[in-house]
Amino acid sequence: MDDSLSGTVAASESPPAVDMLNITMMFGAFKANDNVCLTVPRRSIHAILGENGAGKSTLMNVLYGLLQPTSGEIRIKGERVSIDSPSRAIELGVGMVHQHFMLVPPFTVVENIILGREPMRGAGVMDMGKARADVKELSDRYGLNVDPDAKVEDISVGMQQRAEILKVLYRGADILILDEPTSSLTPQEIKDLERIMKNLVAEGKTVIIITHKLAEIKAIADLCTIIRAGKTIDTVRVSDVSEQELASMMVGRTVEFSIDKKPATPGEVVLNVENLVVRDYWDHEAVNGLNLTVRAGEIVGMAGVDGNGQSEFVAALTGLRKAESGVITISGVDMFNKSPRTLFEHGVSSIPEDRQKHGLVLDFSVAENLVLQNVGEPEFSRHGFLRKDNIMNHARELTETYDVRPAGCAAAKAGSLSGGNQQKVIIAREVTNDKELLICVNPTRGLDVGAIEYVHRHIVSQRDAGKAVLLISFELDEIMKLSDRIDVVFRGKVAGSVEGGKADQAMLGLMMAGGEAHAANR
Repeated sequence: MDDSLSGTVAASESPPAVDMLNITMMFGAFKANDNVCLTVPRRSIHAILGENGAGKSTLMNVLYGLLQPTSGEIRIKGERVSIDSPSRAIELGVGMVHQHFMLVPPFTVVENIILGREPMRGAGVMDMGKARADVKELSDRYGLNVDPDAKVEDISVGMQQRAEILKVLYRGADILILDEPTSSLTPQEIKDLERIMKNLVAEGKTVIIITHKLAEIKAIADLCTIIRAGKTIDTVRVSDVSEQELASMMVGRTVEFSIDKKPATPGEVVLNVENLVVRDYWDHEAVNGLNLTVRAGEIVGMAGVDGNGQSEFVAALTGLRKAESGVITISGVDMFNKSPRTLFEHGVSSIPEDRQKHGLVLDFSVAENLVLQNVGEPEFSRHGFLRKDNIMNHARELTETYDVRPAGCAAAKAGSLSGGNQQKVIIAREVTNDKELLICVNPTRGLDVGAIEYVHRHIVSQRDAGKAVLLISFELDEIMKLSDRIDVVFRGKVAGSVEGGKADQAMLGLMMAGGEAHAANR
């Protein structure tokens, strides 16, 4: 941190909410944090920025008591403390909302919030009336607007996140850590979360956010600490730096936000979908007569507000859900309601929406995950026995090519990697499968700008190699940057199409909200 900024921060609040001094965290010989220093003023929003695997989440897990540092010192509001567990962190007013939520799906929102801290009346009887009143009061005070009686499994990801925030507020947190808080949110939910964070600070709270999204840092954060390869690079006042400067500090080089993409030359139809109907878990027609084609040598982007049938559509395309009716063909071959294996064998590769549920076996090694669909091939097995040396060599090559961190992680369990590096494993596997159709669902979710740049180049290279690419993403910038044609989905069907080079956010926003598609196309 430069001297002028250090002085300003120190003068703004004394003592700060959090001081982490020379934190080092070793995992065997691997140094995840290397003498990291972090000062967070009270009543501020402080961003932690870094590449996937830079040590951001490790540092925050130390602050929350999930990890014990090898060396270093932590002070909360000026007092030196030892945080040996999350319970101790909560006692000190530190709460954490993890990237992958810690909620019990069949329970209601209020049941999840009070779990382990249930208000009681009499001998062993829970006071649910008081619980609901307390949760409603917190929800109203911070503008969270959560239904306490809704089941978690029935509410959106954005509402689940609000429930997680309420859970830490219910436990008395003054310092909130949000790990990749917008990685699964729609643009509107992101705006709502920004409003909620500002409400929290206005009420005297301090917010620390771990994020890769530079535009959101610029929109919401006061200060930003940049970590690279486990070391503190700098702490900057966000208003004084550009997104480009933040990106360069994060990755140590100039990052290209645009992508060099020559005009598409579409060929034969690879994916053809006609009048597709798919029901959701509640037996509603989530996909309602959808029509779509993707040709060889083009990227078709699907834009839309979450909940307009995208998840059900992809599940039907990849064999994870039975469609009610319609037509699905791959290169002219009927693929309606075929199994995932059949679809894979007929040229379909996919980057799934939920990397942990549908993309990886978390208890398997990275090497094993990289050959999940190919394990029966002669290169990787013979006479029913795995060729482990070949599998490991294959994994070493892919993890190096796709910059999966930490280096040498081929033998590590996939579940031990950061979310962004888990995503890189899936992308490495699916792109190198070299199928005729690549389905990408939020392919850069949780990735830093350097990794996003790399993944985008690979997706475009698939198109340039004559593959058909279907891109479903809630990131409109990503849709507009990569797509040769954009199909906007609304209420389960394609409401209109726009040439990729002619689209802008206002146009797509109108169509995504159900506005007149013809007006948007003009």
